[in-house]
Amino acid sequence: MAFGTQDEADDVMNEINMTPLVDVMLVLLIIFIITVPVMKHAVNIDLPRATNEREETKPQTIQLSVAADGSYFWNQEKIDDATMVSRLAAEGARDPQPELHIRGDKDVRYERVATAMAAAQKAGVRKIGFITDPTPQ
Repeated sequence: MAFGTQDEADDVMNEINMTPLVDVMLVLLIIFIITVPVMKHAVNIDLPRATNEREETKPQTIQLSVAADGSYFWNQEKIDDATMVSRLAAEGARDPQPELHIRGDKDVRYERVATAMAAAQKAGVRKIGFITDPTPQ
């Protein structure tokens, strides 16, 4: 028993043995190759069919402007109250209904805008919008 000759047994192994690691990786690879096609199963369903036809008619928009003096303009054409009511009734009966955009001057009395809205509602116009100018920032 020599106490000074154990140098070979005490050396630290500083390399990783790659053979078991490669074996485990190959086994996992084979398992994934076998199980992936089994996991890809599809359910047969009857999907609805769609067509590529364009929309036949797009509803037009009508701009009803109320000037500062209270006069009405139908798409930049000056009209009186009776003409406005008759045109709104005709547009309310159409299918599809056009969108009515009301543009009121900031100095007009609210009564004139409310009269136009009431006439549109009475005529059966369902899509009413208001046009405003954005505030400057």
